[in-house]
Amino acid sequence: MKDGFIKQLRESSGLTQTELARRLGITRSSVNSWEMGISSPSTKYIIELARIFHVSTDYLLGINSSNALNTTGLPEEDIHFLHQIAEYLRTKSKKG
Repeated sequence: MKDGFIKQLRESSGLTQTELARRLGITRSSVNSWEMGISSPSTKYIIELARIFHVSTDYLLGINSSNALNTTGLPEEDIHFLHQIAEYLRTKSKKG
């Protein structure tokens, strides 16, 4: 996991280090250590971070550069609609 990545996700989610730590049941200093690259989260916390930030564990680990969207529980019709929106945005960005 690259330095600052957790901080970027945390800040874009509007969470403080304390709030994220509370949600994970850990200390704020643990979150700070992850953000500074002093230590890395265990597998358990990588899974929890993925759930909190709505990204895949592969994305958190830098294995896949695309951001996955969790569609669990959505009707097939809505999932199809989301794919159409994503394709529209990809096409639009290639033109612009």
